[in-house]
Amino acid sequence: MTHNPVRPWRDIERRKSRQIHVGSVPIGGDAPIGVQTMTNTPTTDVAATVAQVQAAAEAGADLVRVSVPDEASARALKEIVAESPVPIIADIHFHYRRGIEAAEAGAACLRINPGNIGSESRVREVIAAARDHDCSIRIGVNAGSLEKHLLEKYGEPCPDAMVESALDHIRILEDHDFHEYKISVKASDVFMSAAAYQKLAEATDAPIHLGITEAGGFVSGTIKSAIGLGSLLWMGIGDTLRVSLSADPVEEVRVGFEILKSLGLRHRGVNIISCPSCARQGFDVIKTVDELERRLAHIHTPMSLSIIGCVVNGPGEALMTDIGFTGGGAGSGMVYVAGKQDHKLDNEKMIDHIVGLVEKRAAEIEATSAD
Repeated sequence: MTHNPVRPWRDIERRKSRQIHVGSVPIGGDAPIGVQTMTNTPTTDVAATVAQVQAAAEAGADLVRVSVPDEASARALKEIVAESPVPIIADIHFHYRRGIEAAEAGAACLRINPGNIGSESRVREVIAAARDHDCSIRIGVNAGSLEKHLLEKYGEPCPDAMVESALDHIRILEDHDFHEYKISVKASDVFMSAAAYQKLAEATDAPIHLGITEAGGFVSGTIKSAIGLGSLLWMGIGDTLRVSLSADPVEEVRVGFEILKSLGLRHRGVNIISCPSCARQGFDVIKTVDELERRLAHIHTPMSLSIIGCVVNGPGEALMTDIGFTGGGAGSGMVYVAGKQDHKLDNEKMIDHIVGLVEKRAAEIEATSAD
């Protein structure tokens, strides 16, 4: 929110990690926390997959992951990489050869799962391909696919088993003098994930990719991810993230940015502050906010907008935002600009007028940034 003053008590001190690069995108160190998603189209359908990648990039995705389950997908990946506006991560499971082929096809990062990629010798071959093609690696540990010997040792998936798996594979990479890697320890259980990530953060300085895997549908998955990822981010843990939803990948990106936005860690687009509405509302708040979210989705400039139905909290919220509208009586309300009352406005003209104000303010902010 560009109009808000700085408050020390809401600062988050991020864990100090070393920085790597996924293509042109820096991850870790003092780089912004990256937001990524994954396509769900058949990779061999190049046109559909590229369209999904482009939609995710337009929503703000820094990186997009694409599954590479077979040779045909590896061949298609080369075309997808050539048309993608963002670096592509190749998702590799079971077949180590797919990792080698994906690196050759131009993937910026290989996501490998230690539990199913194969023997250490096969992992070595993937490392060699990654090095030869300037490709980073994500070690992706999942509670649902831990190595057999760790399940026998611990009896069941648990944070200690996940972190041991991660450290074992860090050792393999570092024994081969490969350091361009990030790491994740995901589970569908929020508590297990959080505990594993905390242990991992203490054990390595590698960049950490956050996720609650298989979180669920749009509503339930968003809530689980907000709790799990939000608590870790609040502790300063996390250099990149994916919100895993059974939903459109674009929604994963939007939710990821909303989580970061709510913690003040990264801002993109309009942050709409709105009331839940009640009998005091001077206009239909829910309908108004729904339409404003849709019509302002093209704005990428960080800024804040308050839409409050009545004067109980409206004036106070408007003082803290770039633009605000507070419902009054007799079919009109008050428009606030930069925290100050600016002019009255009829409710029926509100949406078009506010969209215009936001677009104008965004252009002003961008022009100032360019100077």
